[in-house]
Amino acid sequence: MPKNILTDAEVKLTGYLSEKKYPETFRLIRFYDEEDDQEFTFITNAKHITANDVANLYKKRWLVELFFKWLKQHLKIKRFWGTTENAVRIQISVAIITYCLVAIVQHDMKLNRSTYEVLQILSISLTDKTHLSILFEKTNFNDVKEQLDPLIPGLYI
Repeated sequence: MPKNILTDAEVKLTGYLSEKKYPETFRLIRFYDEEDDQEFTFITNAKHITANDVANLYKKRWLVELFFKWLKQHLKIKRFWGTTENAVRIQISVAIITYCLVAIVQHDMKLNRSTYEVLQILSISLTDKTHLSILFEKTNFNDVKEQLDPLIPGLYI
């Protein structure tokens, strides 16, 4: 057993209703992650793979969860426009590129505004030919909130 696998045991539910509903055994794996100096406990029915593979799968799954949390918090994707893998990839890619470009503008111009504010100001000024420095100097964020057009839902990321 690898040194970071603390326990790899077969367990069974013993409560009357639990055992009745799921009589099969589970696998309990305790894993020590040296990178994060943290211990994890996993319960799985995957008996055909190694304990180390189970731990790595859960770790990668957690990274995917964190990625989607970041997407929801920063990119304001409320729903996906398409259902195919390609459509989802394109929408996520466009949202990430947009976020990065806004962050670059915010950083390079040393703006004292949140990334969200910068994104909102830029989104209502897409066809405006005013220089960005003047645009950000003269735009009050509260004015931006009032100008958002509810007639075009989903236009803003």
